[in-house]
Amino acid sequence: MIENDIFKALADPTRYVIFEKLAAGSMNASALREGMTISQPAMSQHLAVLRNAGLVREQRQGRFVNYEVDPDGLALIAHWLTKYRAYWPSRVDALKTLLKDMDQ
Repeated sequence: MIENDIFKALADPTRYVIFEKLAAGSMNASALREGMTISQPAMSQHLAVLRNAGLVREQRQGRFVNYEVDPDGLALIAHWLTKYRAYWPSRVDALKTLLKDMDQ
Protein backbone atom coordinates (compact mmCIF):
# COMPACT_ATOMS: atom_id res chain seq x y z
CA MET A 1 0.00 0.00 0.00
CA ILE A 2 1.50 3.32 -1.07
CA GLU A 3 0.27 5.16 2.05
CA ASN A 4 2.49 2.90 4.15
CA ASP A 5 5.50 3.88 2.04
CA ILE A 6 4.65 7.56 2.48
CA PHE A 7 4.35 7.35 6.26
CA LYS A 8 7.47 5.17 6.58
CA ALA A 9 9.42 7.68 4.50
CA LEU A 10 8.29 10.63 6.61
CA ALA A 11 8.79 8.77 9.91
CA ASP A 12 12.55 9.21 9.61
CA PRO A 13 13.50 12.59 11.15
CA THR A 14 16.14 13.33 8.51
CA ARG A 15 13.77 12.62 5.62
CA TYR A 16 11.11 14.73 7.32
CA VAL A 17 13.53 17.68 7.45
CA ILE A 18 14.45 17.14 3.79
CA PHE A 19 10.77 17.05 2.84
CA GLU A 20 10.12 20.25 4.82
CA LYS A 21 13.00 21.99 3.03
CA LEU A 22 11.61 20.92 -0.34
CA ALA A 23 8.17 22.17 0.62
CA ALA A 24 9.73 25.65 0.57
CA GLY A 25 10.94 25.18 -3.01
CA SER A 26 13.01 23.18 -5.45
CA MET A 27 16.63 22.44 -4.44
CA ASN A 28 19.55 20.28 -5.46
CA ALA A 29 21.10 17.76 -3.08
CA SER A 30 23.98 20.08 -2.11
CA ALA A 31 21.59 22.86 -1.10
CA LEU A 32 19.50 20.36 0.86
CA ARG A 33 22.59 19.26 2.82
CA GLU A 34 23.27 22.80 4.07
CA GLY A 35 22.88 22.88 7.84
CA MET A 36 22.74 19.09 8.03
CA THR A 37 25.49 16.70 9.08
CA ILE A 38 24.93 13.94 6.53
CA SER A 39 27.11 12.76 3.68
CA GLN A 40 26.25 13.08 0.02
CA PRO A 41 25.63 9.31 -0.30
CA ALA A 42 23.27 9.42 2.71
CA MET A 43 21.40 12.35 1.17
CA SER A 44 21.06 10.40 -2.06
CA GLN A 45 19.63 7.44 -0.17
CA HIS A 46 17.12 9.62 1.69
CA LEU A 47 16.04 11.27 -1.56
CA ALA A 48 15.61 7.85 -3.17
CA VAL A 49 13.30 6.75 -0.36
CA LEU A 50 11.24 9.94 -0.69
CA ARG A 51 11.14 9.54 -4.47
CA ASN A 52 10.10 5.87 -4.26
CA ALA A 53 7.32 6.83 -1.85
CA GLY A 54 6.04 9.32 -4.42
CA LEU A 55 6.71 12.36 -2.25
CA VAL A 56 9.55 13.88 -4.26
CA ARG A 57 10.33 14.14 -7.94
CA GLU A 58 13.53 15.14 -9.66
CA GLN A 59 14.23 17.34 -12.64
CA ARG A 60 17.56 17.45 -14.44
CA GLN A 61 18.97 20.82 -15.38
CA GLY A 62 22.31 20.32 -17.07
CA ARG A 63 24.66 18.58 -14.66
CA PHE A 64 22.42 19.24 -11.70
CA VAL A 65 19.35 17.45 -10.42
CA ASN A 66 16.77 19.55 -8.63
CA TYR A 67 14.28 17.95 -6.29
CA GLU A 68 10.80 19.17 -5.46
CA VAL A 69 7.72 17.95 -3.63
CA ASP A 70 5.51 15.82 -5.86
CA PRO A 71 1.90 17.07 -5.55
CA ASP A 72 0.59 13.61 -6.46
CA GLY A 73 2.15 12.16 -3.32
CA LEU A 74 0.55 14.87 -1.22
CA ALA A 75 -2.79 14.15 -2.88
CA LEU A 76 -2.54 10.54 -1.70
CA ILE A 77 -2.01 11.71 1.87
CA ALA A 78 -4.94 14.14 1.61
CA HIS A 79 -7.18 11.40 0.20
CA TRP A 80 -6.20 9.04 3.02
CA LEU A 81 -6.98 11.71 5.62
CA THR A 82 -10.44 12.43 4.17
CA LYS A 83 -11.50 8.90 5.09
CA TYR A 84 -10.98 9.76 8.76
CA ARG A 85 -12.12 13.37 8.72
CA ALA A 86 -15.77 12.37 9.30
CA TYR A 87 -14.81 9.97 12.09
CA TRP A 88 -13.03 12.38 14.44
CA PRO A 89 -15.67 15.08 15.03
CA SER A 90 -18.19 12.53 16.31
CA ARG A 91 -15.53 10.91 18.51
CA VAL A 92 -14.47 14.27 19.96
CA ASP A 93 -18.10 15.18 20.62
CA ALA A 94 -18.61 11.86 22.41
CA LEU A 95 -15.49 12.49 24.49
CA LYS A 96 -16.71 15.99 25.40
CA THR A 97 -20.05 14.54 26.50
CA LEU A 98 -18.35 11.85 28.56
CA LEU A 99 -16.07 14.35 30.27
CA LYS A 100 -18.98 16.67 30.96
CA ASP A 101 -20.95 13.77 32.48
CA MET A 102 -17.96 12.82 34.62
CA ASP A 103 -17.72 16.37 36.00
CA GLN A 104 -21.32 16.26 37.23
